[in-house]
Formats: sequence, structure tokens, C-alpha cells
Amino acid sequence: MARRQAAPLLPARKSSRGDGDDELRGLQFCLRWMCLDQSDAGLAVVSWVAFFVLAVAVPAVSHFVLSYRPDRRPYDLVVQPSLSAAAALSFLTLSAATRRYGLHRFLLLDKLPGQSPRVRLAYTTQLRRSFRLLSLFVTPCFVAEVAYKSWWYAFSAGRIPFLWNPVATGCVACALELASWIYRTASFFVVCVMFRSICHLQILRLQEFAAVFQEESEVMVVLKEHLRVRRQLRVISHRFRGFILLGLIMVTASQFAAVLVTTRPHSDDSLFNTGELAICSFALVTGLLICLRGAAKITHKAQALTSHAAKWHVCATIETFAVDPETPSEAISKASSEFPVTNGDEDSDDEEGSEEDELEGTKIVQAHAHTISFQKRQALVTYLENNRAGITIFGFTVDRSWLHTVFMLETTLFLWLLGKTIGIS
Repeated sequence: MARRQAAPLLPARKSSRGDGDDELRGLQFCLRWMCLDQSDAGLAVVSWVAFFVLAVAVPAVSHFVLSYRPDRRPYDLVVQPSLSAAAALSFLTLSAATRRYGLHRFLLLDKLPGQSPRVRLAYTTQLRRSFRLLSLFVTPCFVAEVAYKSWWYAFSAGRIPFLWNPVATGCVACALELASWIYRTASFFVVCVMFRSICHLQILRLQEFAAVFQEESEVMVVLKEHLRVRRQLRVISHRFRGFILLGLIMVTASQFAAVLVTTRPHSDDSLFNTGELAICSFALVTGLLICLRGAAKITHKAQALTSHAAKWHVCATIETFAVDPETPSEAISKASSEFPVTNGDEDSDDEEGSEEDELEGTKIVQAHAHTISFQKRQALVTYLENNRAGITIFGFTVDRSWLHTVFMLETTLFLWLLGKTIGIS
């Protein structure tokens, strides 16, 4: 097995203060353009004014003035509160985090100087990709919303109260509603993508941490690194537990409300009336699943570390008893070459094994037999088995079974809604 070139637990060289600064400036520019930057008092005032105008005032005016008739957008009472609640949750979370920690600490960029160059490069690359990921989710939804709003205003212009020219009034109203929609949706996705990027840093650290079992390290070094990872995961869980829990409640309540209003007797479930409801549900469910998938993935990687350590313990034990304990290391290497440990179908599984990482690999770990004694290895494995790390929400671990349950619930409600709106079941 090819070994890593750099030892993951050796003290990394101190990086320059520019690590992640370009990505941080790009993110700050994005937040400032979205009126979410609160790095100083002036920007904070602009941010709060934009929030009240685009997330509160425009939806309220749209519902009570433009949609004052019962036969006009009957499901607007579900769409507007759902999007405004998602925007308020994201705005308050980001506001509290930046005010308390600052954007640099909130994104864990202050932890990068102590990491290896590979982790620093991969994390800054992930932050750079987060902008593309944000546009990847927001752009299709916005295009669909623009098409729906244009269609709706084109065929409903005669039923809204005009103050002057009907075409000009319709264009202004449509532009304000689209600005409010993109602001609320993008605000929700920004926090979701941030959480995903922060989780990606911890996944990189865990993958780097797994390589220690192929190096000559001491138990105390491994233990300190694992405690550091657990401490960081607790910090992340504490900062985002409210956002994830309230987001789950909000999205589930929105989905149930959408299903209830579309299954009422004599409800008009045509695409003309329910198109925006379907777009809103898709955006909210997608943002929630981004968060849950990131949390479940990092929990899975952290728990996979236990099985990786147990495999390392077994391989080291086999090598220890394969030769005499007093045999020098040269004889151990010779004995290992005479009695090699095969990896089964390694040759036939090259294509599949290329996608495996250090934590989930099924290949034998070539451990150093005399690096750590049997008792210390056993104590380390026992510790890892009883101190599994991961993302938690008030004590509940967000793992893959939790993700599958939420995914099936939200997907079932969403597919039911699509069946009632655009005929997809």
C-alpha cells in the first residue's frame, strides 16, 4: 500500500496569514452583495433594513395588496411565511455568528495554520467551490421562479389593483417579488453551504488523522489529536444545532401545510396556482438535505475511525506474534516479505478501491509491530469505541440512519405535493 508522503500528526509549518484570505474576501463580497455582511455598524444597518424590506415588507404587501382576492394565488399563505421563516432563521444565525465570532473564526480559518499543507489547500479549494455550489442550487430555482412569475403576471394583470400604467405596475411588482424571493432563498442556501464547507474541513482532518496508523506514533499523540477533533466537532454542533433543528421543524411544517392545503375539497391544484408552492418546497427541502448530508457524512467518517483503528490493531498484533519480540526490525521486514498478508481481490477491485479513503478502505494496514505495545493499542481501540465523535443536536447524533429517516419523510411529502401540483407521483 502506498504510504502518505507527509506525517499527518507532525507539527505543521505555520502558514502565512494569507491562508484562506482570498476565499474569505470573496465570501465577504458575496455577503455584502446579498446585504448579509455585518462586519461593521454601517453594513449591519444596511443588512437589517434589507432584511425587513425584502423578507418582511415585500411579502406582506404582495399577499395583502396584490393577492387580496381569495381566488388569487390561494397557496400564497403557505409560500410567503415559509420563505420568510427560512430567511429569518438564516439571517439571525449568520448575524449572531459573525457578531460573536467573526467570519474568520466562524469558518474555522483560524484553525488552518496548525494543519498540514494538504488540508489547508483542500479546504481553501472547498471554500472557493462553495460559490459555485451556491449558484448551482439557486440559479435553477430562480430561473423557474422567473418563468412562473412572468407567466402569472402576464395572465393575471387584469385582476390586480393598478395605480398607473398596467404594464409598468406589473413589471415593478414582479421585480420586487423576484428580488424578495432570491434574497430569502439565497440567504437560506448561504448558511447551508457554509455548514457543508465547515464539515468538509473536519472530514479532511479525519482522513489525515487516519494515516497515523501507518506511522510510528505514540498513543498520547493519537489521543491528543482525537480529543482535538472531538472538541472541534462539539463546537460545530453547538454553533449549528439551533439552525439545523429549527430548519428541520420549519421545513417539515411547511411541507405538511402544503400537502394539507392542496388536499382540501374543491382546491384548485392547477400549475398556474401551485407552481410557486412546488418551487418553494423544492428549495427548502434541498437546503435542509445539504445540511443533514454534511452532518451525517462527517459523523460517518468519525465513526469509521473506530473500525480503522481496530483493523490496525489486528494487523499489528498479527505481525507481533509472527516473529520473536526480540527480533530486530530488519528481521521483521524479512519475515513480512516471506509471509506477506494479501488483500484478497485487490487486483480485481482496483477500479472500486480507487474511490476508497483511508477511513473506509478494505485493504490491510501495514502497521509497525513494535511502535506501540499490545496493551496501549487495546486501550486506544477501547477508547475510540466508547468515545465516538460526530455532529450532535442536543445530544442526538446526526448519522446516516437519521438522515435516511428525514430524507424519506421530506421526499414523501414533496412527491405527494408534486403529484397534486404538476402531476408527478
